[in-house]
Amino acid sequence: MSYEQKLYEGKAKILYATEDLNVLLTFFKDDATAFNAQKRGTIVGKGEINCKMSSHLFQMLEAQGVPTHFVDCPSANEMRVRAVKIVPIEVVVRNLAAGSLCKQTGLAQGTELNPPLVEFYYKNDDLGDPLLTEDRLRVMQLATPDQVAELRSLALRINEVLSAFFQNCGITLVDFKLEFGVDGSDRLILADEISPDTCRLWNQEESDPDKRVMDKDRFRRDLGDVEAAYQRVLDRVLAQPI
Repeated sequence: MSYEQKLYEGKAKILYATEDLNVLLTFFKDDATAFNAQKRGTIVGKGEINCKMSSHLFQMLEAQGVPTHFVDCPSANEMRVRAVKIVPIEVVVRNLAAGSLCKQTGLAQGTELNPPLVEFYYKNDDLGDPLLTEDRLRVMQLATPDQVAELRSLALRINEVLSAFFQNCGITLVDFKLEFGVDGSDRLILADEISPDTCRLWNQEESDPDKRVMDKDRFRRDLGDVEAAYQRVLDRVLAQPI
């Protein structure tokens, strides 16, 4: 389709204006980055896979009462979304210890976190997306105390819904990153995407710690078979009803 004005280009998506001021168009790219963009590459077909998966999961979450920015998908790698002001906080929910949490704490990979761990990170590439305490959130005025409490509550609700959904797919939702925005009614709603780029996903049919990986860790850790892993996740997700 023809594009309107480009508003923003990030590592994984391009955002365009549309004729409707309240609706934006997101184009999902095949570009892949890791370690704060120090590693770059391409995952063929990733944009289409992530767009389709995010669309399905956004609609599923909406049906469960979680507000999202999703409007529709005019094509395989394009999503129309409601215009929001993005809150510069990445909310990470962890069900099992993995990745940076293990490196920073010494917890063994796969350690169950009960209740789930909710963490806030400053969405700022120049600073390396640092971990934030609630006191730092307050000092930096990135969100009000009420908004921080709501971000935590929404993240835990989303985790509850997504964990059950992926369980039905034979996949363990290890951890994931969420982004939120504020709409014209000052309502916090889920934005960005939910995909193998933003979730750590383990295949329950595999016990080998490398073979079970179905997410961007395959790219980060040079495990190979990246495109096939993304496609397997999508196939399982689309097989589940909204």
